[in-house]
Order: sequence, then C-alpha cells, then structure tokens
Amino acid sequence: MNAARQIQDPDNVAGISGAVPEDGADASIRALIDEAREGLSALQRDDGHWVFELEADATIPAEYIMLEHFLDEIDDALDAKLAVYLREKQGAHGGWPLFHDGDFNISASVKAYYALKLAGDPADAPHMMRARDAILAHGGAETCNVFTRIALALFEQAPWRAVPVMPVEIMLLPRWFPFHMSKVSYWSRTVIAPLLILMTLKPRARNPRGVGIAELFVTPANSVRRYLSNPTGSPWGELCLVFDKVLRVVEGHFPKKARQHGLKAAVGFIKKRMNGEDGLGGIFPAMANTVMAFDALGFDKDDPDLIIAKNALRKLLVIDDERAYCQPCLSPVWDTSLAVQAMMEAGAARDDGSVAEAADWMAERQILDTVGDWAAARPNLRPGGWAFEYKNDHYPDVDDTAAVAIALDRTGNPKFQEGLDRAVEWVVGMQGKDGGWGSFDADNTYEYLNHIPFADHGALLDGPTEDVTARCVSMLAQLDSAKCKDAIERGLAYLARTQQPDGSWYGRWGTNYIYGTWSVLSAYNAASVDMSSAPVRKAVQWLESRQRPDGGWGEDGATYWTETKDVAKTSTPSQTAWALLALMAAGDVESETVRRGVEYLLEAPRDGAQWVEPSFTAVGFPRVFYLRYHGYSAYFPLWALARYDNLRNSNATSVQFGM
Repeated sequence: MNAARQIQDPDNVAGISGAVPEDGADASIRALIDEAREGLSALQRDDGHWVFELEADATIPAEYIMLEHFLDEIDDALDAKLAVYLREKQGAHGGWPLFHDGDFNISASVKAYYALKLAGDPADAPHMMRARDAILAHGGAETCNVFTRIALALFEQAPWRAVPVMPVEIMLLPRWFPFHMSKVSYWSRTVIAPLLILMTLKPRARNPRGVGIAELFVTPANSVRRYLSNPTGSPWGELCLVFDKVLRVVEGHFPKKARQHGLKAAVGFIKKRMNGEDGLGGIFPAMANTVMAFDALGFDKDDPDLIIAKNALRKLLVIDDERAYCQPCLSPVWDTSLAVQAMMEAGAARDDGSVAEAADWMAERQILDTVGDWAAARPNLRPGGWAFEYKNDHYPDVDDTAAVAIALDRTGNPKFQEGLDRAVEWVVGMQGKDGGWGSFDADNTYEYLNHIPFADHGALLDGPTEDVTARCVSMLAQLDSAKCKDAIERGLAYLARTQQPDGSWYGRWGTNYIYGTWSVLSAYNAASVDMSSAPVRKAVQWLESRQRPDGGWGEDGATYWTETKDVAKTSTPSQTAWALLALMAAGDVESETVRRGVEYLLEAPRDGAQWVEPSFTAVGFPRVFYLRYHGYSAYFPLWALARYDNLRNSNATSVQFGM
C-alpha cells in the first residue's frame, strides 16, 4: 500500500498515521506493535529466515552493465532496466552520490555515466550533459579512485600507468613480507586475488559497440602526467610512490615461471573460496573480478567454475517491471538475527512457530568445520561463527555471530547450547590484543599498508571498532558473564578508551555515532555497568542533544568526514529506534526525550511492514561505500516500540538482553 495513501486514510488503524485512538496512547502503541509484528511475520520465508533488499550506490549496477560489455554478453532488456535505476539516482548536482541525498562523488558519477552510455543513452541527452558538466567541474575522470581507473584501463579509456603496479607475484610473498594477503581485510583479499590476474594480464574489454568516455577527461587520458597520489600525505606514502616507480620498471623482468606460479596461486585462492553460487567472499566486486579474471585466463564459456561465478552475480539482481539494480551482497543471517529479536520483543513466544523456525534456520548455518582465513592470526582456534550471507564459510564474522548467539540464547531452547558454547569460544578467541574486535580478522592492524597508492579508498584493513566490540561484549555478558569475565573487562576497557569527547561512540557499520552509541550502551547494560556513571550520562546527554525538532533522530553519511561530523538532514525511523534503544538501555525509559521519540515513530509514515526510509543508515566503508538495509526500517522501529511498551508495563528500568 502506498504510504501517502495511508496517511490520508481516516479509517486507517491507529499508529500508522499518528492518530491516537480513544483508548489512549498505550493502546495506540500496542496496536501498531501488533500490526507491525504481523507485517514482519508475513515477510518471513517458508524455511524460517528473513532477507531484505540491500542497496548500495550507483556503482554496483553500473559495474554490472560494464561487466556485460566487457564480456560481450549484453542483455539489452536488463541494461534498460538498470539504466532506469541509474537515471533515478542522479542527484540535483548532476552527478551521483554515495548515499541518498549525498554530495557529488566523482568515481560513482564516472561509472554511472559510462554505464548509461554503454546502455545506449546518447551523450547529448540532457541528463548526460548535466552529468558530464558536473564531472568536468570536479576535475574530470582523471581524478577518480584507483578502482575506477582500473575499470577504465580495462576498457582502454585510461592507460595502465594510471593505476598502481600490483603484479600477481604478490600471491607468492611470504607472510613475513610487509605486504601479504593475510595482512589485509577479508573483503580486500577476495577482491585483490582476481584483480591481480587482471592487472597482470591487462585484458581488453570487448566493448562490442566501441563506447568510450573521452569527453569526461579535462586532460586527455594519455596526456595526464600524474595519476597516482599519496593517499595519506605521509612520508611513508611518498616512499610507496617511489617503490611503485621502481616496481614499474622491473616488473617486466620477473621470471616467467614466477608469473605462472603467481597466476596459479591466485586461481587456487579463488576456487577454494568460491562458495558455489554464493560467490567469492559473497560480495559483488570479488565475484565480478572473478568472472573477468577467468575470462582473461581463457576459461571456456562452458567451464563449470565460470558458469557458477556468473550465476552468483545474477542472484544479486533485483528486477521489477520497470527497473533493476544489483545488490552488493545478500544479508539473510543478519536480517534474520535482528528480525527474530524484534519479533520476540514484540510478543512472539519463544516457541512460536515463526521464532522456532528462524532459530532452527540460523542454528543450521553455524560454521563448525571450515577453518577460514581468520585462522592465519588464530591458528589454534576452533571455528564456531556465522557468516553474513547464506553461505560464506571461509569468512564468518564476529558481529553476525554475536547477533545470532544473542537471539538463539534468548529463545531459551537447550538444544542450541552446544552451538552457543562454540560461538563463545570463537568470539573470545577472536578478541584483539587491545581488547577490541574487528569484524572478520583478529589484529588486522597493519596501518602502514594504508600508505600504498592502491589504498586510496582507505578500506584496506579490518581493525577493531567500537560497534563490533560492543556487540561481542553484549553477547558474552548475556551468554556467560562469569566464564568470559576477562574478555568482557578487556572489551569494556577498549570501549572506555574510544568514547568521543562529546560522549558518543563511532559507528563503523551503521550511520554513525547514533549507531555506535546504541551498540555501546547496550553492551554496558548487558555487562551491568553503572548507568549513573559519568561516561553513560555523557552519552545520554549527547543523544538528547541530537534529537531533532520532530522528535526523531537522524545522521547523514557525511558525518564520516571530520568537517561535516554533525550533519543531520532528516530524521529516520531506524536511527530513531537506535537512539531509543540506547536511552532505554541506559535506564531512561520515562524521559521526555524517549516519549517524543516514540511519538515520532507513531506518526512516521509506513508502507506495509516497513516505515518509509529512503535514507542510507549503514556503511560498507566509511567515506567510500554506503548501504541501505531495507529491513532496518521494519525490525528496528518495531523493536524499539515493543521494548518501550514492555518496560513501561513492567515498571522496569533495565533491559534484560544484550541488544
């Protein structure tokens, strides 16, 4: 049902349009909780799980079009639908942003423009002219990031000297060498392995229609004198640029045997981790690079591995009658772990069919046998985590593991105990030396690697973060606080050190300080931290100060830049829910701030089971890649309203669970 129609319908049920029934506010809240819970339950899949769309910026659908033209396997009907989506996402500034209503981004804009041109949009169309003018005004295609310049080099739109030298022999480097695949994040290594093949073989896109974008360069691509830059501005960065120049000269003299061994090692790395039709690493860039790498290596079109790699990409497409886009990955485990907690908070019994089926589905996906890449830093640790996607056994993450474990423990079903014990063992074993947790690897803190030219995106590593650490503390405190006392105390010490001067905490995977602060206050509640303590009260005051005039909370993707740290353009239901959950975790159930936040959720428009939320409230990589979890606007507001209702009806001021 259209949200605008819901607002105008006088017969609509209480809570959807903000109307308070004669019974009063409590009945209004309960009516909305019941309806939202039923709506969320209706979205559950037959086997018990939930999965919602996961949307990124224009680069992913643009790259899908570019991949088709690289291979000369063009689906014109699909390209036309992808083009509709890209045109819709063009900003008022003429280019494409990294998130909804965001500023112009040069790399996203160049890719979107090129994809539209490949799909058949004429260069003199008004929207293309606006995009071209904006791109040129921002320095032209020569100022794109490294990944975009690699794509342009493959299409012969930029010279290969526009990108750093990354020979495939990197795959053969010993672990003691300053650069080693185990020293970068999981997402980096799965993207890099096939990319090394491409950067070594330098294949040419077939580009059967001969489409180019020379018009996007201020200076002709082959005349640009300096493409590479020092990403950090440090002396180390300058040294890395010198090393790149040396490597560029000597690369041609590498032994042919070493090159063949490097190619073989890269292919072996990929095939071991392909995940069948769930794809290498479960993420689009790694999957797309794999397809192009196999093609560059001359794999036959009937090769089973190439067919599987292509099928994995197609599973990411979202297609309707008029438009289509490509998701960066799929999020079923994360969605299910959060949705089932919202359902239980909203009154679904622990043995309710919906909850029981979801719990069984999650339990079946625990990774107990595969020793993943994380073992490079923790070789003696038994596996026991969960991945984000349907299947990604080499790359479980502690954030999903914590969320699933909290949900399974909350069901109270003893049949999950053995799996929960393994999860606790794995999460404790993944704790870093500083007491914090990264997402996929332990102690992935080789900061000097951020100075290499390839790292201009600033997302090469997977170091400890406040939100992930908080989730782990929450899990351990809820499941076994006595046994995990040392790990919890070390995690709390990390969180104490990382609190911002204004009282908030940084959010690595959710936007931004609201998400981080919710995560930490939930952990503090689970770990029985004194909620009257100065750090907690400072965090509460910060949340109160960030409440907007409409009663909600909102935070923009621009807050990941220091100069725009406080930008908030609009309130959003999911961020409002996080703020409310944080305040309630801190014991502020009856405050005026919480009441106004609840009223915002009551009055905010909904579309079926979901509150209307076009904003991106999550991140893949801060300042580089942003995400919109479509499920966030369904389960988080429901969760917050149900918790408010439960605490008030029980006259409680503390939250029982870790999240």
